[in-house]
Amino acid sequence: MQQRLPSLRDVPIAFAHRGAKAHAPENTLEAFQLALKLGANGVETDAWLTSDGVAVLDHDGVHRSGLRKKNFSQVKRIDLEPHIPDFVQCLALCSEGVHVSVDVKDVSAAETLVEDAVSVGFPLQNLWLCHFDLSQVLAMRKIHSDVRIVDSTRLNKMKDGPEMRSALLAENGIDALNMHISDWSGGLVTLVHRFNVFAFGWDAQFAPVLTSALRMGLDGVYSDYVDRMVDVYTSEIGCVPPT
Repeated sequence: MQQRLPSLRDVPIAFAHRGAKAHAPENTLEAFQLALKLGANGVETDAWLTSDGVAVLDHDGVHRSGLRKKNFSQVKRIDLEPHIPDFVQCLALCSEGVHVSVDVKDVSAAETLVEDAVSVGFPLQNLWLCHFDLSQVLAMRKIHSDVRIVDSTRLNKMKDGPEMRSALLAENGIDALNMHISDWSGGLVTLVHRFNVFAFGWDAQFAPVLTSALRMGLDGVYSDYVDRMVDVYTSEIGCVPPT
C-alpha cells in the first residue's frame, strides 16, 4: 500500500474532468453543475476561441453543419450548438474556492480566458491554464503573470528527465506539472515538490488509483467519476472537498 506522503496543498484539488463526464454530457453546464453538486472542488474543461472572440468550451472544437466541418475559429458564437457553453457561463456556476482547470486547445483563447475571469471577479489564483507544448506553457507564463500555468505532459516525453523538467518549471514560474496518473510514484511526487512545483495526475478513474494518488501526495487529481473521487477524498483527507 502506498505510504502517505505530504501534499504541497493543505487541500488537494478534486478536478471533475470535463465536468461530471461519467454522469452527464461532457463540457456542458449540466455537467459542471452536477460535478459541483457531487462535491468536486474543481472542474476541468477545454477551451477554444470563436471567430468573434468568445472563449467556448468543447473537447474537439469542431462545428458540424450537415456534411461540413469547421473549426470553431471559423464560426461565430451564435452559430454553435446550444449545448456548448462559453467560459463566462461556466465561471458563473463556480462559488468561492472552486478551482477551474482549462486545457487551452486554442492558445489564442488564453487572453480571453483571463479577461473573462477578471470580468466576473473569479480569483486568478484558482484559474489553471494547461498546455501540452512546453514552449506554449512558457509563453503563457510570460504573458499572464497572475494565473496558474500548468505543463501537461507524459513522463516518456521528458527528454531531459523529470528532475531537469522540474527545475526548468520552477525557474520559469510554472505552477504545476500534470501527468497521467500511471506516470506518478511517491518518489517522483517528492522530487517535483522539492522544486515547489505542484504535482497533478489525470485519468484517475477507480477508487484504488484515486487512493494511491492522494496517498502519494498529489496536489490535484482529475477524474470522470466525481462520486468515486469525492468518496475517496472524504476517506483519505477526512472531509468532503471544501469549496
